[in-house]
Amino acid sequence: MTAEQPRHVLVLCTGNSCRSVLGEALINHLGAGRLRASSAGSHPIGRINPGALATLARHGLPTEGYKSQSWDEFEEAGIDILISVCDSAGGETCPVYLGKAVRGHWGLPDPAHVTGTPEEVEAAFEATYAALEQRVQKLLALPFETMAGPELSAALNRIGVETPGSSKEAQWS
Repeated sequence: MTAEQPRHVLVLCTGNSCRSVLGEALINHLGAGRLRASSAGSHPIGRINPGALATLARHGLPTEGYKSQSWDEFEEAGIDILISVCDSAGGETCPVYLGKAVRGHWGLPDPAHVTGTPEEVEAAFEATYAALEQRVQKLLALPFETMAGPELSAALNRIGVETPGSSKEAQWS
């Protein structure tokens, strides 16, 4: 891969219906030309959460073309960067991707599990979107094209811990 080719990012979660889809959309929108994203799950639920699609629509991002799919579909895809978004701090088991890719963890509580008023549910999706948007912007501020794998992995993990919205800060019930 040359420095001119966009890096392929796989945003990984368990169900691939919400956080990973929001991450995929944001990376493709903000990282055009430098990053190309897909999303997948270790146990995909087979549908995209309507709240995730509504959130994308509110921000003017495409709502078509997403699917809840297995990470098995990416075995031969040449993933450069893998970002997991599962909430290990919330007791969620994060999938372990065995392919060769630089890995980072951006744990976030799953807004799909939020109950309450429509406004409270929407606020949870908006908080997840905002946290992912900040993290993607921090990723794009890095010279990731020239960073060694361990250095990039450490930077990705720092972004996930230091950026507001991390699992350690936001615990929804």
